[in-house]
Amino acid sequence: MKENPMHFITSVLARAGHAARGQARMLASLAVLAAVAAMALPAHADTVRVGGKNFTEQLILSSMTTQYLQAKGFTTELTAGLGSTLMRQAMESGQLDVVWDYTGTALIVFNKVEEKLGADESYERVKTLDAARGLIWLDASGINNTYALAMPRKRAEAAGVTTLSAFAEKMRAAGEGTAHPFAVDMEFAARPDGLEPLKGLYKLPFSRRDVIQLDPGLVYTALKNDQVELGLVYTTDGRVKGFDLVLLEDDQHFFPAYNAVPVVRKATLDAHPELAGLLNALAVQLDNAAMTAMNYKVDIDQQPVDKVAQEFLRDRGLI
Repeated sequence: MKENPMHFITSVLARAGHAARGQARMLASLAVLAAVAAMALPAHADTVRVGGKNFTEQLILSSMTTQYLQAKGFTTELTAGLGSTLMRQAMESGQLDVVWDYTGTALIVFNKVEEKLGADESYERVKTLDAARGLIWLDASGINNTYALAMPRKRAEAAGVTTLSAFAEKMRAAGEGTAHPFAVDMEFAARPDGLEPLKGLYKLPFSRRDVIQLDPGLVYTALKNDQVELGLVYTTDGRVKGFDLVLLEDDQHFFPAYNAVPVVRKATLDAHPELAGLLNALAVQLDNAAMTAMNYKVDIDQQPVDKVAQEFLRDRGLI
């Protein structure tokens, strides 16, 4: 059985008690050992828990953040693949410390703001509202990963539509008997800023049978295979380009800005104020072009998420 180190030190000191010189040497040795042990500890002994949602962009961002903080001396723990609501609950309950979230999601879904706001206004409103909950929004990145409705190029060209209003008009003209298979992810179908208000604004006559709820990745597969007429996508997703999809213009501005921002629990930031500077330095390097390129590498080129994230960090001199 491995001996308890405290018992060992006690017994050594007891045996050395009759020799002052030996005791002095022993105490000096113990001091050196303690100093060495302290230097061997991580710079930040407590673990920073990083969270991420369940789609490619979030998998990349959460992996990137984990690797970045590890390179700066933090001990990290990554929990990825979460739904938006679950990730938010984990932040509010103190189970996660750092995530990347989107201004539009926080504004409408979590803070129930129905007012139409611009990108800067949305960021400032969310920052203020969430500060009261102990969630600190740091600097916004240049990523605006808003939603869009996409069509396979052949279908879009055959229909001759480029805007959502034109598509809705074509749907209404076709009559109730015409099928319009529309693929959406399950979260969007239930969100207050999701399917039902979208249908209402554009007067899209989708029937219950038209709407097909799929995992986000399968929406792109259905579009690629021409199994649906329309699909809900993210504007920075690499598969938009990779699968030659056409984004219909949101000409009535239904979708708000969804700027990606690092969010940190106040308690974590108070304990490690240097996190703000580190994460802001990462955020300033990210924009739609960079994010789309990384998403493309993962979804089209089938490169590992961790590898893509690490290459970005190295290319930008962050690690």
